[in-house]
Amino acid sequence: MFYLLLITNLITFLVFALDKWKAVKHQRRISENTLLLLTFFGGTIGAVLGMLIFRHKISKKSFLLKFGLVVLFQVILIIFFIKKDLIIERLS
Repeated sequence: MFYLLLITNLITFLVFALDKWKAVKHQRRISENTLLLLTFFGGTIGAVLGMLIFRHKISKKSFLLKFGLVVLFQVILIIFFIKKDLIIERLS
């Protein structure tokens, strides 16, 4: 699981870098939905690092709102699964 998350975050980081490079070169960009999906499916750390290192998408409020909602949803899912495991552990 660790290696899967590591690879997902690396890919997400590289996609954010590529999108920033394309933005600077005035080329066709990677869609926000793609960036958010990569973030949702485990690339949160890579996305945050890409946003901070490349100063990419940090001033676009609509993207930041969607990004925040994705992260919030991930946190809710993690809490749900942790509580579910604790309940199952207590019952057994």
